[in-house]
Amino acid sequence: MSRPRVVYWSIIPAPYLVGWLNTLSARGNLDLEAWFNIPREADRSWDVDAADWRFSGRYIPERSLAGFQLRLPVPELQDVRPDLLVSPHYLSSSALGSQIASALGFRTAFRAVPTYDTWFRRSWWKELAKRFLFRTVDGAMVPGPDGASVVRRYGVPDERIWHVPPSVDMDHYSRARDMAPAARAERREQLGLRGCVFLYVGRLWSGKGIDYLLDAYRKVRQERPDVSLLVVGDGVDEAKYRAMARDLPGVTFAGFVQAPELPEYYALADALVFPTLGDPFGLVVEEALAAGLPVISTEAAGDIRQRLPDGKAGYIVPPADAEQLAERMLKLATDEELRRRLAAETQRLVAGRGHEQSAIDFETFVERVLSLPRRRSVQALAARVIGKAVLAAVRDGQALAPYASLENEQRA
Repeated sequence: MSRPRVVYWSIIPAPYLVGWLNTLSARGNLDLEAWFNIPREADRSWDVDAADWRFSGRYIPERSLAGFQLRLPVPELQDVRPDLLVSPHYLSSSALGSQIASALGFRTAFRAVPTYDTWFRRSWWKELAKRFLFRTVDGAMVPGPDGASVVRRYGVPDERIWHVPPSVDMDHYSRARDMAPAARAERREQLGLRGCVFLYVGRLWSGKGIDYLLDAYRKVRQERPDVSLLVVGDGVDEAKYRAMARDLPGVTFAGFVQAPELPEYYALADALVFPTLGDPFGLVVEEALAAGLPVISTEAAGDIRQRLPDGKAGYIVPPADAEQLAERMLKLATDEELRRRLAAETQRLVAGRGHEQSAIDFETFVERVLSLPRRRSVQALAARVIGKAVLAAVRDGQALAPYASLENEQRA
C-alpha cells in the first residue's frame, strides 16, 4: 500500500518545527514534503540551515498574479500532487493555495490556533473570510481544546477536527537536569545570578508582557533582594527593556541563544516566567518543563490550563497583572521546598509531549482526513470555482511570472 503523500506548508523553518518534521520523516509512514515561505521573519534570529533537514523541503517563491505578489504554489502542486495539503489559513497565499489544491482534486486542511485581541487586530472582513475559509477545507488540525473551539465557531464540524499538539525535543531540553552543581554555580557566578533565578525566554516585544514582568520583578526584589532575572532573547523592544531594567539590580540580558545552547540557560534558572499577553501556544512552557523548571504563565496562552494545571508544576495568573505575577514569583522565591515539589511534577506533566507522540498524532490526523468524503458545503464548492479560475489564468499566461525577491535569491 502506498504511503499518503502530504505537503506541510508553514511560514518559516523554525527549529522546533524542523525537529518535528525530521521525526515525522524518519518514521516513514508518510511521503512528506515541507514548504516554507521564507527562511526567517525579520524579528527572528534563529539559525536556518537546510543541511539539518531530514525531509524533503522547498521555499515557495513570490509570483505575480494580476499585479499582486503572492506565493501561489501552482507548479509545486502540479509537481507533488499531494493527497493532502496542510497549510495556515491566515495568509492570502496559503488560503488561495488551498483553493487551488481543492480545484485540482486534492484534500486540504488548515492548521489553526487560538488568538487573542492583544496580539491580533480583528475586523469584520477577516471574520467573514474565516467563516468562508473554514467551511471549505476537509479537516482542521488544532493544538488542543482552545483551537478546536475556534474552528468549530467558524464552521468546521467536530468529526473534521483533530488535536495535534506542538512538541519539543524532550531529550534535548532534559539535558538541563544533568548539569553538575559545581558547573551550574560557576556559570551563575559568571552571569551575576544570585538566589532564586527567574528566567524569561522569548522575543523582547511588548506583546509578550515583559513590561509586567519587570514591574513584578521590581516588587519581588523589594521583598527579596536575593533574587535574579535572566532574560534570554532579542526583539524590537530590546533597547526599551534594557533601559527599563537599568536601575534594577540582578537583571541579566543574555541576548539571543540558539536552540542547541538553550538547555544550559534553563539549567541556570529556578523557574520560568511566561508573562505573555496573548500567545497562540508558547512552546517555551514545554521546554522549561522538560528542563525540570516550575513555570509561572499567564492564562493568555493557548490551552495553558491543560498544559500547566494550576498548582501542579507551576501557576497561572491573569495577563497584564503585575501584582498577581509578583505574588506568585515571591511565593517561589521564598520557598525552596515548594520549588522542589513543583519541579518534581514537571517530568510527569510533560510526558508524551515530544516529537514522536506528536508525529503519531499527525499521522492519525492524516489518516482520518483522507478517510472522510470531500467537503461538499456551498463554500467548498465555491472555493473550487475560485481555484479553477486561478488555474485558468495561469493557462492563459496571466499569472505566475517570477517576482524578484530576497527569498528567491536565497533559494537560488
